[in-house]
Order: sequence, then structure tokens, then C-alpha cells
Amino acid sequence: MTIETTAAQTAAPATGETVTMTYSEAVRDAMRIAMAKDPAVFIMGEDVGTYGGAFGVTGELINEIGPDRVRDTTISELGIMGAGVGAAMTGMRPIVEIQFSDFTAQAMDQIANQAAKIHFMLGGAVNVPMVIRAPGGSGTGAAAQHSQSLEAWFVHIPGLKVVMPATADDAKGLLLSAIDDPNPVMVIEHKLLYKTSGEVRTGDIRTPLGVAAVPREGKDLTIIATGVEVSRALEAAEILAADGIEATVVDPRTLKPLDSDTILRTVKATGRVLLVQEAVRTLGFMSEVSAIISESDAFGYLRAPIKRLAGLDIPIPYAPKLERASVPQVEDIVAAATDLVRKW
Repeated sequence: MTIETTAAQTAAPATGETVTMTYSEAVRDAMRIAMAKDPAVFIMGEDVGTYGGAFGVTGELINEIGPDRVRDTTISELGIMGAGVGAAMTGMRPIVEIQFSDFTAQAMDQIANQAAKIHFMLGGAVNVPMVIRAPGGSGTGAAAQHSQSLEAWFVHIPGLKVVMPATADDAKGLLLSAIDDPNPVMVIEHKLLYKTSGEVRTGDIRTPLGVAAVPREGKDLTIIATGVEVSRALEAAEILAADGIEATVVDPRTLKPLDSDTILRTVKATGRVLLVQEAVRTLGFMSEVSAIISESDAFGYLRAPIKRLAGLDIPIPYAPKLERASVPQVEDIVAAATDLVRKW
């Protein structure tokens, strides 16, 4: 691979200013900055180049950076991931895009048995500094094979870090931190968030891995949510406040490593906790959060049982009304939180 860096590609320093961007623009900005700063960073995946990505996230980067570093691949997730692992082991820093997170099923040997384990198995002699970007979640009418929330799969793999940005600023900041990391990081981006907008810090900024966000604080209960459910939880909190219920909302941001300290602090402060995930309920990520709370001294502060609100244990339906009904919506969070506070 030929690597060229021009003066125009010099990364802009952080300025402390913000600008309104969509989530997808923020992801693209992060990749642009990373490639300008480090010639070892490149993007690879199906249709990331000329087409600009299945969801338009890579956009015009191929024209800005060039086809050597924004590389279209064959339609083979196993091959793409294997090439990414090999490139990372030999000094490159690939950003591997998988069109839908569901398709990681085709590449799990490379993710779970190679990327995540090589550093350990070779006694630390080799790193695998790669990022896997994977759009996930329902809400686009893409049906059962293109709409899953599979974060629990990846959190279960030792050696793999997992992040789920819920805002445009975190989409940029967490991705830049993931690119910096010396070993593999899975970045799960919810498809419904791509077109949402928010204030994003300009320049070469970072959101640290392993630090949760608390976008809202209240005294009556803690709502812990991930991905698209964070914005739904915040909307629900506004509705709850009008009814006299004040909720703290916690966004873990990084599922692994998890900021359990922030979670436990907020649970102790409110005494009630509602855990919200889009993924199916059985053995989901929030089951682990529930266990962490139950096994800590925060358990003694609880005034009510821990409550989970999750997707139904079914394949995601194609029909819009059924699809919507299969995962938690704002009204479901309001109802569950109200029940938790009023009963206890």
C-alpha cells in the first residue's frame, strides 16, 4: 500500500469550539482527522469508497484521501476482517467497516479468535490496533437479518473493547480514542442515530474509553441506557419530570471497559434503577449491569428491585408497527419508570 500525506491532510488541533454536525458527519470527521495525523490509518470495507458507505458515512473521503487509504473490498466479511487483522499486526491501523453488525457473524473467528487473542497469546509481543465499525439496531425496516443488537456477543470476548456512542460528539471522540488504542475496539453505531444532529467539538478531540456520561441527574431513579435508548431515556425523563418524577440518566458509552463506579454512584443516590437496552432481554448486556449492582454495596441502597426493559426475544419483524413494538420506546420507558417509583 502506498502512503502519502500532504500538507492539506494535517490534523486540526482541538479548539474548544463546537459546531453542529450529524452523527455520520462526526464519524467521518474523526476518520478524516485520524488519517491526516497518522499515515498508518486507513479505511477498508464494502462500498466505503466510490459509493461512500452503505449509510453514506465515509462520504467523499475517497476523493479527499485517495483510494489507497479508502479501500473498497470484496464481499467477504471473513476476508475483510482477516486482512484487517494482518494489516494491524504489521504496523497499520485499519478502520474496518462492516455494512451491518449482523454480518460480523461471518467474521467472528477473526474477531474472537484472532484479533482479540493475539496480543495475549504472543505474550504482548504483537498488538492489533484495529477498529471495527458496525452499524446496528432496528428501526429502518431492514428485518431480522439486518436489525439486530449484538453488543453482548462482543462484550463477552476477552481482549476486545466495545463502545456504543449515543451522541454525535461521542461518535467522534470515542472513535478517535478507539483508533489510538493499541488493540482491537468494536464501535457499534446505531443506524437511527446517523441523521441525528448535535454539538460536536472541533479539531482533534477525544472522549476517553471507560468513562460513562451522566447527561441528566435526578433524585427518584437511575435510568441506565445504551445506544439509541439514551435519547429515548432523556425524552422519557422530560415526560417523567412533568409528572413529578426526577430521573438520572446514565450512558455507559463504553460497554467494555465499563465505568461501574459511575453506575454504582448514581444507583446509591437514587435507590432505584431501570436498565434499558434495545437488544433482546435474555443474557443481554444489562443483565451484567444488574449483576454488578447486585454484587456491590449499592445493593444495600436499593429501595426497589432492579428492573430491566429490553427488546422482545424474537427476530426483528419487517412490519413497521411490529418492529417498533419489539424494542423499548419512549412510552415504555415512561411506563416502567413510573411503575418503579410509584410502587416502591
